[in-house]
Amino acid sequence: MSDRIAGAAPSPGRLLLAADAGTGPAGKALDLLSIIVAAVEQAPGMAVRGIDSEGLVRYWSPGAARLYGVAAELALGQPWATVAAALPAGGALAEQLSGELAAVWQSGKARSARLWKLGSDGAAPRCICSTVFPVLQAGRVRQVVCIDIDLTASGQEGTGQGALLLMGDNFRQLYEKSADAIVLLRDEHIAEANPAAIALFQCEGRPRLLGRRLSDFSPLRQPDGELSSSRGTQLAAQAHAQGNWRYDWRYQTCLGELFWGEVLLTSVTLDHTYLFYAVIRDISPRKLAEQALYLSAQVVEHAREAIVVMNAQQRVVSMNPAYSELSGFSRDDMLGKTFIMHRTEPDALAFFAHVWEEVDANGYWQGDILGQRKDGQRYPAWLSLTAIRDPQGQLSNYLAILSDISERKKSEEHTRHLAEHDFLTDLPNRVLLLDRLSLALAAARRKLSMLAILYLDLDHFKHINDSMGHHVGDLLLKEVARRLVRCVRGVDTVSRHGGDEFVIILAEVGGIDQAAHVAASLLHAVTQVYQLGDYELHVSTSIGVAIFPSDGETIDSLLHNADVAMYHAKEGGRNNFQFFNAHMHAQIVERASLEQGLRAALGNDEFELEFQPELDVASGAIIGAEALLRWRHPQLGLLPPERFIAVAEECGLMVSIGNWVLRHACLRARAWHDAGHAWQVSVNLSATQCLHNNLLHSVQKALAVSGLPAAWLELEVTEALLMKGGARLAEVLAQLRALGARLAIDDFGTGYSRLANLRHYPVDKLKIDPSFLPGAPDGAAEDTAVAATIIAMARALQLTVIAEGVETAQQLAYLQAQGCQQYQGRYASAQVDGSSLARLLH
Repeated sequence: MSDRIAGAAPSPGRLLLAADAGTGPAGKALDLLSIIVAAVEQAPGMAVRGIDSEGLVRYWSPGAARLYGVAAELALGQPWATVAAALPAGGALAEQLSGELAAVWQSGKARSARLWKLGSDGAAPRCICSTVFPVLQAGRVRQVVCIDIDLTASGQEGTGQGALLLMGDNFRQLYEKSADAIVLLRDEHIAEANPAAIALFQCEGRPRLLGRRLSDFSPLRQPDGELSSSRGTQLAAQAHAQGNWRYDWRYQTCLGELFWGEVLLTSVTLDHTYLFYAVIRDISPRKLAEQALYLSAQVVEHAREAIVVMNAQQRVVSMNPAYSELSGFSRDDMLGKTFIMHRTEPDALAFFAHVWEEVDANGYWQGDILGQRKDGQRYPAWLSLTAIRDPQGQLSNYLAILSDISERKKSEEHTRHLAEHDFLTDLPNRVLLLDRLSLALAAARRKLSMLAILYLDLDHFKHINDSMGHHVGDLLLKEVARRLVRCVRGVDTVSRHGGDEFVIILAEVGGIDQAAHVAASLLHAVTQVYQLGDYELHVSTSIGVAIFPSDGETIDSLLHNADVAMYHAKEGGRNNFQFFNAHMHAQIVERASLEQGLRAALGNDEFELEFQPELDVASGAIIGAEALLRWRHPQLGLLPPERFIAVAEECGLMVSIGNWVLRHACLRARAWHDAGHAWQVSVNLSATQCLHNNLLHSVQKALAVSGLPAAWLELEVTEALLMKGGARLAEVLAQLRALGARLAIDDFGTGYSRLANLRHYPVDKLKIDPSFLPGAPDGAAEDTAVAATIIAMARALQLTVIAEGVETAQQLAYLQAQGCQQYQGRYASAQVDGSSLARLLH
């Protein structure tokens, strides 16, 4: 037999080289192996391949040539990858088998048998069982041998068995490579698990899973509150009864992380034993998406805003309950209907045509609309329309969100009303006045008509606030506002400009006489008696009138000129109205110029003092001098105080100017004393100075700077101021008197004060007004009796009396006869002029 085999045709390639004759037992063993190999080569359905470390085919048995259809001469010496690519299974098989060869080369260990399918054109596929093992020499892998057995070569039975084995191998590969977790359960315990199950449950290896229940990888309770263990048993029973059962389950990994799984539990029977295959897929992302979708649906369902979903044809497909509550339309009313048909404003079709164009162009539109409920009631609404597109960018739906903004509109209207109206009188304020005046001027220009601005200011309103309280002043302002509104037409505007000032716009007046008639009506209405609680008030007002276009063509010019006219009405005695004219404007310009000049005068040293001598009636000697302020204006020259004192009072400069006068008057008096003339200096105090908190400090500072003793400073206040000053002025005068300064009352007799009241003030001297002297231009015969009475009563009160404004010797003789002690005026100045003392006064 050995001779017969040995004489067989030479094998293509050699796995083992034949031993030389006479090599002993080793040679015989080698020959035996050669015989075995030769027998393997002749076996039907068996193919043997040998591949070296370089991947070249070194052995290719006849069975391999028969099985694969590749002759030995075409395979030997060729790379295995090239030969495998030519096989019926193609490149996929070459890649798979090459991977197995590489694993054996690297590990040096045989690979267990595996099944694979070999197909050929026009023939049934064959089931191949492959075994791969290494050939070692001196402990190193020299070749890798592959033995492939065709299981289908044994006829029909073999074909069935091969197909069954192949199916089992395919299932095994499916089981091993499945992305879904697959576990085999026996008696509810895990008997087998694929790699995907190990990865899903985050276990370090298969032993961590085997022998445990699936419920062990679950939280104690499922999200619905049921125990996982009892619920798992119920589901297994359902799967057994139905054959399989699909459900969602909350699992917990080996690391303690929770996830959702979709489970297909299938019941199978093996050897009269019930088993379960569980296929588990991680559906946590899907659950999150479902939860988000559910939450979105709940948000829409419970949203306070009305939400409507439309299809691409703008027909309603869904709406939430809030829309029904808002509009009164039910789902049956809306579904399938065009959204615009459930109406807004009368021209809704044209309006919404434009809206849809905006949505299609920009993807959204939002704005105010006037909605209409099912019962016909209209309401303001805020509508947001959005175009929704699918992943391909095609329009799929429209989303409408509708909100009732009635309350917001009311709030906005209320806020706008507060911003445009006076909080006290509810009349238009300056903001709304300017807006209406702008519209009225535009209409007057367009129609070539006249327009009048009336500027009203209540006379002595501050006195009412100070004496009766601001609450009475507020009541008065509200009543005045009501009276003014009743005096004008509906097209006219009455506004409160601030404080006690009101501005009225008379639109389209027929002429100046009509404006004058309205002004007279306003004057009459305001001056009627007011009964405000316990107070009965008599109030007057001053009104200035400016006419468009003759008195101005702009808002600012008209308001300014009406204000100027009102100012002149006050100067004219109040309780009257004045039309604006050019002369008024010139006076206002001059006043503004004086105010500006006064602010610079102190810094530029433009003020001067002129000293009018005061003489003793009996001896004719100089006893003192009154300091009279003069302003040497850079353009207007030397100005007397009556030209600028009122302006200084109004613009708040009187205290600073008064302090300047005090300081320089004391300095001059000190110079007189140093020259040997102990004269006193008299300084007039303004009302502003007397009521200023720092008057005492200012006097002390002037005396300290000059070094003048306080007894040589005489401070004069008018009788009118004394009558109005009250307790506060009395306190200030007492402080000055305690300082040592002397006090005099100027213009005495003009205020009709009672001489007995003088006992309440620390007064040293009375100055008789010139109007009471005989021969005065405005005096009457009885006025001289007033002067005699004042002198007599002052002497009785031990007060010094000085007459001012003495111009003639006859007046001086009269004063001397009545017992008057001192005098001043032109006649007194004439007595001093030309003497050496005159230079000290100039």
